[in-house]
Amino acid sequence: MKTKVRVGKKLTIRIPKAVAEELNIKDGDVLSLRVKDNKIILEQDNAILLSLKGKKFAKISLDEIWKISEEEQNKYENSN
Repeated sequence: MKTKVRVGKKLTIRIPKAVAEELNIKDGDVLSLRVKDNKIILEQDNAILLSLKGKKFAKISLDEIWKISEEEQNKYENSN
């Protein structure tokens, strides 16, 4: 989809309704804006996209995940 937008007061850019609906962008969503090759790139900034496409900065083993999961489940079970 390609569309034109106008820059408004205070340099605001309104996302057209059709684009927001296609990308499931809702009021209050946080988006990331960057400039690359003289273009503005606006991306959804959510945990799923970050986990799939974001820079990996930590390593954790499967055993550590199991241990943390069990600890959290025990906390939940013991609080009830």
